[in-house]
Amino acid sequence: MLVTGSVPFPFVTKEGSLNSFKTISLSEFNQDFNYGDLIEGFYPQEAFITTDFYTSGEDFFGEKKKNLLALKNTLNYYSTLSPHYQFSSSFGNKLTQQLRTINIPSILYGQTIKKRSLTCKWFLTGSLIAELQDIKGNGELIQVGPEGSNGYGSVAGVVLYNEGFVILTGSWSLHDNYTDIFNPYEPTTQYPPSWIHFMTTGSNGPEIVPSSSFVMDFEGTEKIPTITMLAKADKGEMNHSNNPTYIESGQGQIFTTGSFIFKEREDIKIKNIVHTNYDEEEPDFEKITYISKVAIYDEDKNLIGIAKVANPIRKQQNDSITIKMKLDM
Repeated sequence: MLVTGSVPFPFVTKEGSLNSFKTISLSEFNQDFNYGDLIEGFYPQEAFITTDFYTSGEDFFGEKKKNLLALKNTLNYYSTLSPHYQFSSSFGNKLTQQLRTINIPSILYGQTIKKRSLTCKWFLTGSLIAELQDIKGNGELIQVGPEGSNGYGSVAGVVLYNEGFVILTGSWSLHDNYTDIFNPYEPTTQYPPSWIHFMTTGSNGPEIVPSSSFVMDFEGTEKIPTITMLAKADKGEMNHSNNPTYIESGQGQIFTTGSFIFKEREDIKIKNIVHTNYDEEEPDFEKITYISKVAIYDEDKNLIGIAKVANPIRKQQNDSITIKMKLDM
């Protein structure tokens, strides 16, 4: 992978292995590139939440509902959490009933959607007429508001947290006095709002429902590998410093050097910073240091990193300190 500016892109080099991208035809590979040239690809730069509305019946305009059928085994797998997941049950057959699927790309949530975090809200001219939440944590989207509204307490669909899909099957009317053209395949017929019409103004819906607005909130979960390291400073250790402020000032040259010698003075006095409540009394001397950084070395004693503490840690000779460090990979 190469990075030009801030945009990464994949590449392969034309060579004897004849490796290339699927988007490059054989004629393009032979005619447009010389051996040694870079064949560049591209990564998708956009991601969208898409929605599909399925009409009743096994066929979808003469074709099988391939996208819906692809979720059959996954839905049945989660049926131990709730019978509403079952592809075909007493709650309905998802192949033949009207329903809506919402596809959330993984780039928007990471590894999985956080349980209980997904909510769906339907507003009519700015007023909330219905809301869905997974209040049980088992993937059932239950209408929780407004209290006393049509369908209050009913299950309107399920959410596949790991796969990023929402299946809405609730077909009851959410409002008694409002209708609109919610079915994109019947542009001349008006219907009352229901959960199978949620996000009608999405990628495949007509932009002719100006009174309705939709909000879907969720949180993502991303697992980040972390290395935990412990640095210990036991009693009597790490109580000397080479910092010039460690010794008293005004002591002149602290070392002797020449052509054949380098020797530090043995009578250099260390600055006493032990606290006392009395101005005229000299406290007993104790070596005290402040730890502000921790150096990290590899097995060959090479410095590979430095960790800084938020505030310097006071280290007395009788103290035993352990500093915990975490590194996100």
